[in-house]
Amino acid sequence: MNVHILEMPLDYGGRRHGSDMGPSAIRLAGLREKIESLGHNVFVNKKGFNIVAQEYADAGSNPKAKYLDAIVDACTDLAREVEAVSDTGDFPLVLGGDHSIALGTLAGLSASYKKSGKKLGVLYVDAHGDFNTAETSSTGNIHGECMAASAGYGLERLVNLYYEGRKVDPKNICYVGIRDLDPGEKKLMHEAGVTVFTISDIDRMGFSEIIKKVKVFFKTHCDTVHISFDMDSLDPSIAPGTGVPVPGGLSYREALLLMEDMSSLGMVRSMEIVEVNPILDVRNDTAAMAVALAARILGEKLF
Repeated sequence: MNVHILEMPLDYGGRRHGSDMGPSAIRLAGLREKIESLGHNVFVNKKGFNIVAQEYADAGSNPKAKYLDAIVDACTDLAREVEAVSDTGDFPLVLGGDHSIALGTLAGLSASYKKSGKKLGVLYVDAHGDFNTAETSSTGNIHGECMAASAGYGLERLVNLYYEGRKVDPKNICYVGIRDLDPGEKKLMHEAGVTVFTISDIDRMGFSEIIKKVKVFFKTHCDTVHISFDMDSLDPSIAPGTGVPVPGGLSYREALLLMEDMSSLGMVRSMEIVEVNPILDVRNDTAAMAVALAARILGEKLF
């Protein structure tokens, strides 16, 4: 398979900055070498994205959607690149940056799959829902509004990014690892009809049973799957280098098992890995974990 690595060093969307260095950390952890060892062809977007450093960017006048203009511009550029890769049938692997980049990734994928009539599903692995709107957000950080906007809720400029309208049907969104939701976004997620498997669900049913349900979900809801993996879905003990750590996350083995089983589904055609923050990391362990996750999606097995 041809794998296109798109490095998106955008960290306007979050509270703690430093995730703009995440793509470099993942690259230095040996991503390309690992993917090539699996027999894939790797292409890197060497021209990159023209993003002004956060300290020089204008946060804008809306405290409920900070850096709105800058995020819309950057994610529109990302959408264009993702669409071009997806149109060829190749695999876009997007490296963040904070989770606001999902706006661009999903816009590009959706634009591509509209041409072929394929139904897009999203596996969102995250401690958070990112389903706030400007009305419900307590921080105004757009990384917490990106999934709601992609599903058609929130500010028009986010909902209509790249092209008008929602980018994914909320009925085709499945969350795994949720353990920290704001009251407003929880209510909206129920109303929208997304499927959620929380950490408590994992404890009650066991992770193998959750994975079975996730695979059935995608087989019955869509034609192709995008995985959006936030490193804060992992327990901070194994992934300290992330901006919004929440105790009680997925274990090392659970995360790799989920990726391996999703790979076996044969429907995953794109992935993004976000919220690696080297400033907060220890020995680049979180970036190395990101490499391991990508490898499992792209076919690596223990035996």
